[in-house]
Amino acid sequence: MIRISDETFTKKDFTQNPLESGEYENCVFENCIFYESRLTEISFSNCDFNDCDLSLVKIHNTAFREVKFNNCKIVGVNFESANDFGLRFSFKNSNLSHTVFYKKDLRKTFFDHCLLRETDFTEANLMESSFAHSDLSGSIFDQTHLEKADFTEALNFRIIPENNFMKKARFSQHHLSGLLLHTGIEIS
Repeated sequence: MIRISDETFTKKDFTQNPLESGEYENCVFENCIFYESRLTEISFSNCDFNDCDLSLVKIHNTAFREVKFNNCKIVGVNFESANDFGLRFSFKNSNLSHTVFYKKDLRKTFFDHCLLRETDFTEANLMESSFAHSDLSGSIFDQTHLEKADFTEALNFRIIPENNFMKKARFSQHHLSGLLLHTGIEIS
């Protein structure tokens, strides 16, 4: 397996020539296309993805350690088979719609100005995570750990409190309807 450090990849198309398996440390990916690529047996450490399309990528034992995604399209990705060891990433101005984070430990993950439409967070650990200005329309929270999670600026979420672990989770009083819609109560 290869080991690449401190390299910048700009405007690369990895759809026909997938990224080689190995370790990528302190690398930057700018305006790269990974659409439907296989990211198998790859370790990303302290890497930044800026303006990249990672939609429908296949992940198997892929490690994301301190990885930042900025202005990326990450639609339809199933992170369930990602490597759990040291998993830590953040997302800003990115589209993660139809993405699956089933049973993932996402403690202290930042979703800032993201589209998270119909994203599956079932049984994920989102303790102390933040959803600032993110659209959670149709996202699934079931048996999800949301202790101390910050939803104060989140939009369009629907969470059934009885089905999740929510101690000290924070919400804006202007968006409390997302916690009550399942009850049939009308809020004006």
